[in-house]
Order: sequence, then C-alpha cells, then structure tokens
Amino acid sequence: MLPAFLLLGYLAGSIPFGVLVTRWTRGVDVREQGSGNIGATNVARVAGKKLGVLVLVLDALKGTLPVLLALRFLPDHPLAHVAVAFAAFLGHCYPVWLKFHGGKGVATALGVLLVLVPWAALAGLTVYGLVLVTTRMSSLGSLSAGVAAVITAVLTARAPEYAVLSGLLFAFILWTHRSNILRLLRHTERRL
Repeated sequence: MLPAFLLLGYLAGSIPFGVLVTRWTRGVDVREQGSGNIGATNVARVAGKKLGVLVLVLDALKGTLPVLLALRFLPDHPLAHVAVAFAAFLGHCYPVWLKFHGGKGVATALGVLLVLVPWAALAGLTVYGLVLVTTRMSSLGSLSAGVAAVITAVLTARAPEYAVLSGLLFAFILWTHRSNILRLLRHTERRL
C-alpha cells in the first residue's frame, strides 16, 4: 500500500499549478517571465497577487491531501506519513511533467506541515508574513519561515519523525533557494 501512496504523493506534488493557472488565465508561460520559477511568488509578479495566492493555496493542497490520505489509511505509521509528505514535496520541486524543473517547495512544505505539525506551519506562515511585510523579499521570508518551522516542530511534533521531516524539508528549501541566498548575500535580491 505504501508504494501506491508514495506514487500518489509524487504525482499530486508534481501538478504544476503555477504553469497551468497562468496559461489558462493569462495565456502566458510563467517559466518564461519574471524569475522563471513556477511558484506563487513568480506567479504574483507575472499575473497578479490574486493568482499568486491561488497558486499558493493549490501548491499547499497538493502536499496536504496525500498526507491526509496516508494518515487515514496508515494511521499508526509516522514514517509512512513522512515518506508520502516528502514524495509530494519532491514532486513539486522535480515534476516529471516539466522535465524535473519545478518550484522551490515552500508552499508544498507548508501544506505538509499543516497536517503533520500544524504549530510549525503556523509559526512559519507568521514569520514569512512578518519578514515579507518588513523587507518585501519573499525568499528571505521563506528562509526565515523555514527556521521558525523547524524550531517549532522540534518543540511540538507528535512524533519525532515529523520533526525530522521539517528539518529535511528546510535543508531542501535551502538547496532550492541557493541562487536567492547568493543574491541576498550580495544585496541584489529582487523585492516584490
């Protein structure tokens, strides 16, 4: 049963909502505009904040729904929940439909944490909002949110596997944000 849930997680995560929404509503390919990223931040830049929020919600849901199913059908297996969550996250970052060139994974990680470690998701979302309002830099908000989520997960996770997952997700988010981190260090990062 677990292999089926892993495949479901990956395939759900790999749905490129940023590409689909901008193509359907604006007739543009978000990969060819702005930063070229398929995530909510670039969609907001290219197609407007309302569509950016829509993509954020959809990208979060593609992490939430497979994990909810894993919890429902494999309730006593936290390692299975973590595996399905990570599969959805990897699907977003490396979608088969886009030749494995996806987004940075922040919204999908948020969706996963909302189910498994809700306090960590809330802490991350709060910190993201505060940093974004203060600096107008989504990447800095995302990285700060990751730190807050990991700390909160360590303190509040119902299972140690969930805290480990939050750390693993953050490590991958650091990787997907490596170019942003360089721009932050050089003081050349784009603002919203």
